[in-house]
Amino acid sequence: MMQFAWPWLALLLPLPWLHFRLRAAAAPNSAAIFLPFAAALTGAAAPRPPRAGPRRWFFAVLWCLLILAAMRPQWLGDPLPAPTSGRRIIIAVDVSGSMATEDMANGASRLQVVQAVAGKFIDGRRGDQVGLIVFGTQPYVQAPLTPDLTTVHRFLDEAVVGVAGTETAIGDAIGMALKRLKAEAASEHTVLILLTDGQSNAGVMQPLQAARFAAQAGLRIYTIGVGAAADQGFFGLRGNNDLDEGTLQAIAKETGGQYFRATDADALQGVYAQIDRLEPAAGRDQWLRPVDEWFMVPLAAALVLSLPGAWFGVRAWA
Repeated sequence: MMQFAWPWLALLLPLPWLHFRLRAAAAPNSAAIFLPFAAALTGAAAPRPPRAGPRRWFFAVLWCLLILAAMRPQWLGDPLPAPTSGRRIIIAVDVSGSMATEDMANGASRLQVVQAVAGKFIDGRRGDQVGLIVFGTQPYVQAPLTPDLTTVHRFLDEAVVGVAGTETAIGDAIGMALKRLKAEAASEHTVLILLTDGQSNAGVMQPLQAARFAAQAGLRIYTIGVGAAADQGFFGLRGNNDLDEGTLQAIAKETGGQYFRATDADALQGVYAQIDRLEPAAGRDQWLRPVDEWFMVPLAAALVLSLPGAWFGVRAWA
Protein backbone atom coordinates (compact mmCIF):
# COMPACT_ATOMS: atom_id res chain seq x y z
CA MET A 1 0.00 0.00 0.00
CA MET A 2 1.29 3.45 -0.97
CA GLN A 3 1.16 6.43 1.40
CA PHE A 4 2.76 9.86 1.81
CA ALA A 5 4.58 10.76 5.01
CA TRP A 6 4.02 14.52 4.51
CA PRO A 7 0.93 14.87 2.27
CA TRP A 8 0.32 18.49 3.36
CA LEU A 9 3.26 19.59 1.19
CA ALA A 10 0.93 19.20 -1.81
CA LEU A 11 -0.39 22.66 -0.87
CA LEU A 12 2.83 24.09 -2.37
CA LEU A 13 1.97 22.89 -5.89
CA PRO A 14 0.16 26.09 -7.07
CA LEU A 15 2.92 28.46 -5.87
CA PRO A 16 4.61 28.87 -9.32
CA TRP A 17 1.24 29.47 -10.99
CA LEU A 18 0.37 32.13 -8.41
CA HIS A 19 3.77 33.71 -8.92
CA PHE A 20 3.28 34.10 -12.69
CA ARG A 21 -0.30 35.35 -12.31
CA LEU A 22 0.69 38.01 -9.80
CA ARG A 23 3.67 39.09 -11.88
CA ALA A 24 1.49 39.40 -14.99
CA ALA A 25 -1.08 41.48 -13.06
CA ALA A 26 1.63 43.82 -11.78
CA ALA A 27 3.32 44.27 -15.18
CA PRO A 28 1.47 47.54 -16.19
CA ASN A 29 2.57 49.22 -12.97
CA SER A 30 6.22 48.58 -13.70
CA ALA A 31 6.55 51.58 -16.07
CA ALA A 32 7.94 54.91 -14.93
CA ILE A 33 4.64 56.68 -15.75
CA PHE A 34 1.48 54.59 -15.73
CA LEU A 35 -1.47 55.83 -17.84
CA PRO A 36 -4.47 53.58 -17.38
CA PHE A 37 -6.18 55.20 -20.39
CA ALA A 38 -3.16 54.91 -22.73
CA ALA A 39 -4.64 51.90 -24.50
CA ALA A 40 -7.85 53.83 -25.26
CA LEU A 41 -5.90 56.79 -26.58
CA THR A 42 -3.82 54.65 -28.92
CA GLY A 43 -6.65 52.34 -29.85
CA ALA A 44 -4.51 49.35 -28.93
CA ALA A 45 -5.94 46.34 -27.14
CA ALA A 46 -4.98 45.64 -23.55
CA PRO A 47 -1.99 43.31 -23.25
CA ARG A 48 -2.73 39.70 -22.48
CA PRO A 49 -0.56 37.52 -20.29
CA PRO A 50 1.78 35.40 -22.35
CA ARG A 51 0.69 31.86 -23.10
CA ALA A 52 2.47 29.03 -21.38
CA GLY A 53 5.24 27.82 -23.63
CA PRO A 54 7.40 24.69 -23.53
CA ARG A 55 9.66 26.30 -21.00
CA ARG A 56 6.88 26.80 -18.45
CA TRP A 57 5.52 23.29 -18.96
CA PHE A 58 9.01 21.93 -18.49
CA PHE A 59 9.53 23.73 -15.19
CA ALA A 60 5.98 22.82 -14.08
CA VAL A 61 6.83 19.14 -14.46
CA LEU A 62 10.07 19.66 -12.52
CA TRP A 63 8.21 21.45 -9.73
CA CYS A 64 5.62 18.65 -9.47
CA LEU A 65 8.37 16.04 -9.25
CA LEU A 66 10.17 17.97 -6.50
CA ILE A 67 6.96 18.38 -4.49
CA LEU A 68 6.20 14.66 -4.95
CA ALA A 69 9.65 13.79 -3.59
CA ALA A 70 9.20 16.19 -0.65
CA MET A 71 5.91 14.47 0.26
CA ARG A 72 7.95 11.27 0.88
CA PRO A 73 6.03 8.51 -0.91
CA GLN A 74 6.30 5.24 1.03
CA TRP A 75 5.35 1.67 0.31
CA LEU A 76 3.94 -0.23 3.33
CA GLY A 77 4.57 -3.96 3.45
CA ASP A 78 2.52 -6.66 5.19
CA PRO A 79 2.30 -6.43 9.03
CA LEU A 80 5.01 -8.38 10.85
CA PRO A 81 5.26 -9.27 14.57
CA ALA A 82 7.50 -6.78 16.35
CA PRO A 83 10.19 -8.07 18.70
CA THR A 84 9.78 -6.62 22.19
CA SER A 85 11.83 -6.82 25.33
CA GLY A 86 8.92 -6.96 27.79
CA ARG A 87 9.54 -8.31 31.27
CA ARG A 88 12.14 -10.83 32.35
CA ILE A 89 10.76 -13.66 34.46
CA ILE A 90 12.78 -16.45 36.05
CA ILE A 91 10.83 -19.41 37.40
CA ALA A 92 12.60 -21.43 40.09
CA VAL A 93 10.94 -24.82 40.70
CA ASP A 94 11.68 -27.10 43.64
CA VAL A 95 12.37 -30.66 42.41
CA SER A 96 13.39 -32.14 45.76
CA GLY A 97 12.13 -35.54 46.88
CA SER A 98 8.98 -34.20 48.58
CA MET A 99 7.68 -32.86 45.25
CA ALA A 100 6.69 -36.45 44.40
CA THR A 101 3.92 -36.31 47.02
CA GLU A 102 0.45 -36.80 45.50
CA ASP A 103 -1.73 -34.48 47.57
CA MET A 104 -2.75 -31.67 45.20
CA ALA A 105 -4.70 -33.62 42.57
CA ASN A 106 -5.98 -37.14 42.08
CA GLY A 107 -3.06 -39.34 41.02
CA ALA A 108 -0.74 -36.44 40.20
CA SER A 109 2.36 -35.42 42.12
CA ARG A 110 3.07 -31.87 43.23
CA LEU A 111 5.65 -31.47 40.47
CA GLN A 112 3.21 -32.68 37.82
CA VAL A 113 0.62 -30.15 38.96
CA VAL A 114 3.25 -27.40 38.91
CA GLN A 115 4.34 -28.43 35.42
CA ALA A 116 0.77 -28.28 34.09
CA VAL A 117 -0.12 -24.93 35.67
CA ALA A 118 3.22 -23.16 35.24
CA GLY A 119 3.37 -24.37 31.64
CA LYS A 120 0.17 -22.47 30.83
CA PHE A 121 1.59 -19.41 32.58
CA ILE A 122 4.73 -19.58 30.43
CA ASP A 123 2.70 -19.92 27.24
CA GLY A 124 0.83 -16.71 28.07
CA ARG A 125 3.96 -14.55 28.44
CA ARG A 126 4.23 -13.59 24.77
CA GLY A 127 6.71 -10.76 24.31
CA ASP A 128 8.52 -11.52 27.58
CA GLN A 129 11.75 -13.37 28.28
CA VAL A 130 11.39 -16.38 30.57
CA GLY A 131 14.10 -18.46 32.24
CA LEU A 132 13.89 -21.68 34.26
CA ILE A 133 15.86 -22.86 37.31
CA VAL A 134 15.31 -26.21 39.01
CA PHE A 135 16.70 -26.71 42.48
CA GLY A 136 17.01 -29.36 45.13
CA THR A 137 20.23 -29.83 47.02
CA GLN A 138 21.78 -27.62 44.31
CA PRO A 139 20.28 -25.24 41.74
CA TYR A 140 20.65 -25.72 37.99
CA VAL A 141 19.75 -23.45 35.07
CA GLN A 142 17.47 -25.41 32.78
CA ALA A 143 16.82 -22.48 30.41
CA PRO A 144 18.42 -19.02 30.36
CA LEU A 145 16.27 -15.94 29.80
CA THR A 146 14.83 -16.32 26.32
CA PRO A 147 11.75 -15.28 24.30
CA ASP A 148 11.51 -18.91 23.08
CA LEU A 149 8.64 -19.88 25.38
CA THR A 150 8.11 -23.26 23.69
CA THR A 151 11.60 -24.39 24.66
CA VAL A 152 11.21 -23.21 28.26
CA HIS A 153 7.89 -25.05 28.51
CA ARG A 154 9.48 -28.22 27.17
CA PHE A 155 12.36 -28.02 29.67
CA LEU A 156 9.83 -27.60 32.49
CA ASP A 157 7.97 -30.72 31.37
CA GLU A 158 11.24 -32.68 31.28
CA ALA A 159 12.10 -31.90 34.93
CA VAL A 160 11.93 -34.92 37.25
CA VAL A 161 11.89 -35.25 41.01
CA GLY A 162 15.35 -35.70 42.54
CA VAL A 163 17.31 -34.57 39.46
CA ALA A 164 18.96 -31.82 41.54
CA GLY A 165 19.12 -33.72 44.82
CA THR A 166 16.58 -34.61 47.49
CA GLU A 167 17.03 -31.61 49.80
CA THR A 168 15.99 -27.94 49.37
CA ALA A 169 18.43 -25.06 48.84
CA ILE A 170 16.20 -21.98 48.59
CA GLY A 171 18.99 -19.46 49.23
CA ASP A 172 21.21 -20.96 46.53
CA ALA A 173 18.31 -20.90 44.05
CA ILE A 174 17.94 -17.15 44.60
CA GLY A 175 21.70 -16.77 44.29
CA MET A 176 21.66 -18.62 40.97
CA ALA A 177 18.97 -16.24 39.68
CA LEU A 178 21.11 -13.25 40.69
CA LYS A 179 24.13 -14.79 38.99
CA ARG A 180 22.19 -15.21 35.73
CA LEU A 181 20.94 -11.63 35.87
CA LYS A 182 24.47 -10.34 36.39
CA ALA A 183 25.79 -12.45 33.51
CA GLU A 184 23.09 -11.20 31.15
CA ALA A 185 23.13 -7.59 32.42
CA ALA A 186 19.38 -7.81 33.05
CA SER A 187 17.92 -6.29 36.20
CA GLU A 188 15.17 -3.89 35.09
CA HIS A 189 11.65 -5.36 35.07
CA THR A 190 12.95 -8.74 36.24
CA VAL A 191 11.05 -10.95 38.67
CA LEU A 192 11.70 -14.34 40.21
CA ILE A 193 8.86 -16.77 40.90
CA LEU A 194 10.13 -19.26 43.45
CA LEU A 195 8.01 -22.34 44.08
CA THR A 196 8.73 -24.83 46.86
CA ASP A 197 6.96 -27.27 49.17
CA GLY A 198 9.48 -27.37 52.01
CA GLN A 199 12.01 -25.43 54.04
CA SER A 200 15.60 -24.59 53.22
CA ASN A 201 17.84 -27.34 54.59
CA ALA A 202 20.77 -27.26 52.16
CA GLY A 203 23.00 -24.87 50.29
CA VAL A 204 25.62 -22.29 51.14
CA MET A 205 23.58 -19.08 51.16
CA GLN A 206 20.83 -18.47 53.69
CA PRO A 207 17.44 -17.55 52.17
CA LEU A 208 17.05 -14.20 53.94
CA GLN A 209 20.61 -13.19 53.10
CA ALA A 210 19.94 -14.03 49.46
CA ALA A 211 16.72 -11.99 49.63
CA ARG A 212 18.67 -8.94 50.82
CA PHE A 213 21.06 -9.29 47.88
CA ALA A 214 18.08 -9.64 45.53
CA ALA A 215 16.53 -6.46 46.92
CA GLN A 216 19.77 -4.58 46.33
CA ALA A 217 19.88 -5.85 42.73
CA GLY A 218 16.27 -4.82 42.10
CA LEU A 219 15.00 -8.40 41.75
CA ARG A 220 11.39 -8.79 42.89
CA ILE A 221 10.56 -12.27 44.22
CA TYR A 222 7.15 -13.91 44.35
CA THR A 223 7.18 -17.00 46.55
CA ILE A 224 4.66 -19.85 46.29
CA GLY A 225 4.21 -22.55 48.88
CA VAL A 226 2.64 -25.70 47.43
CA GLY A 227 1.17 -28.82 48.98
CA ALA A 228 -2.05 -29.70 50.77
CA ALA A 229 -2.66 -27.96 54.09
CA ALA A 230 -1.66 -29.96 57.14
CA ASP A 231 -4.59 -31.31 59.15
CA GLN A 232 -5.04 -33.60 62.14
CA GLY A 233 -6.22 -37.04 61.03
CA PHE A 234 -6.71 -40.39 62.77
CA PHE A 235 -3.09 -41.31 62.11
CA GLY A 236 -1.70 -37.87 63.04
CA LEU A 237 -0.81 -34.86 60.92
CA ARG A 238 -1.40 -35.15 57.20
CA GLY A 239 -0.46 -32.79 54.42
CA ASN A 240 2.44 -30.40 54.07
CA ASN A 241 3.67 -29.60 57.55
CA ASP A 242 7.29 -28.99 56.45
CA LEU A 243 6.57 -25.75 54.57
CA ASP A 244 8.42 -22.77 56.05
CA GLU A 245 5.84 -20.09 55.29
CA GLY A 246 7.51 -17.54 57.54
CA THR A 247 10.73 -17.58 55.50
CA LEU A 248 8.85 -17.43 52.19
CA GLN A 249 6.82 -14.46 53.42
CA ALA A 250 9.99 -12.69 54.59
CA ILE A 251 11.69 -13.24 51.22
CA ALA A 252 8.74 -11.76 49.35
CA LYS A 253 8.45 -8.79 51.71
CA GLU A 254 12.18 -8.02 51.54
CA THR A 255 12.14 -7.83 47.73
CA GLY A 256 8.77 -6.11 47.21
CA GLY A 257 6.98 -9.23 46.04
CA GLN A 258 4.17 -11.32 47.54
CA TYR A 259 3.73 -14.75 49.09
CA PHE A 260 1.03 -17.14 47.87
CA ARG A 261 -0.24 -20.44 49.20
CA ALA A 262 -1.45 -23.12 46.80
CA THR A 263 -3.00 -26.22 48.34
CA ASP A 264 -4.37 -27.74 45.13
CA ALA A 265 -4.25 -27.37 41.35
CA ASP A 266 -7.05 -24.78 41.19
CA ALA A 267 -5.42 -22.65 43.89
CA LEU A 268 -2.08 -22.79 42.08
CA GLN A 269 -3.73 -21.74 38.84
CA GLY A 270 -5.29 -18.80 40.68
CA VAL A 271 -1.87 -17.83 42.04
CA TYR A 272 -0.35 -17.67 38.57
CA ALA A 273 -3.35 -15.71 37.30
CA GLN A 274 -2.81 -13.18 40.07
CA ILE A 275 0.91 -12.91 39.26
CA ASP A 276 -0.07 -12.42 35.62
CA ARG A 277 -2.15 -9.43 36.66
CA LEU A 278 0.59 -8.02 38.88
CA GLU A 279 3.22 -8.45 36.18
CA PRO A 280 1.30 -8.17 32.88
CA ALA A 281 3.08 -9.25 29.73
CA ALA A 282 4.32 -6.10 28.03
CA GLY A 283 4.70 -7.33 24.48
CA ARG A 284 1.39 -8.84 23.44
CA ASP A 285 -0.05 -8.26 19.96
CA GLN A 286 2.52 -5.74 18.79
CA TRP A 287 2.97 -5.52 15.02
CA LEU A 288 4.76 -3.27 12.58
CA ARG A 289 4.70 -2.64 8.83
CA PRO A 290 8.02 -2.48 6.97
CA VAL A 291 8.35 0.87 5.18
CA ASP A 292 10.24 1.44 1.92
CA GLU A 293 11.03 5.05 1.04
CA TRP A 294 10.33 5.91 -2.62
CA PHE A 295 11.16 9.65 -2.59
CA MET A 296 14.34 8.93 -4.56
CA VAL A 297 12.30 8.00 -7.67
CA PRO A 298 10.68 11.42 -8.33
CA LEU A 299 13.83 13.16 -7.09
CA ALA A 300 16.00 11.27 -9.57
CA ALA A 301 13.49 11.97 -12.37
CA ALA A 302 13.62 15.70 -11.57
CA LEU A 303 17.41 15.62 -11.63
CA VAL A 304 17.50 13.86 -14.99
CA LEU A 305 14.96 16.25 -16.56
CA SER A 306 16.83 19.29 -15.28
CA LEU A 307 20.01 18.34 -17.13
CA PRO A 308 18.75 19.38 -20.63
CA GLY A 309 17.62 22.75 -19.28
CA ALA A 310 21.00 23.36 -17.66
CA TRP A 311 22.87 22.24 -20.78
CA PHE A 312 20.99 24.11 -23.52
CA GLY A 313 19.91 27.09 -21.44
CA VAL A 314 16.43 28.19 -20.60
CA ARG A 315 16.17 30.36 -23.73
CA ALA A 316 16.16 27.29 -25.93
CA TRP A 317 12.86 26.22 -24.38
CA ALA A 318 11.02 29.49 -24.94
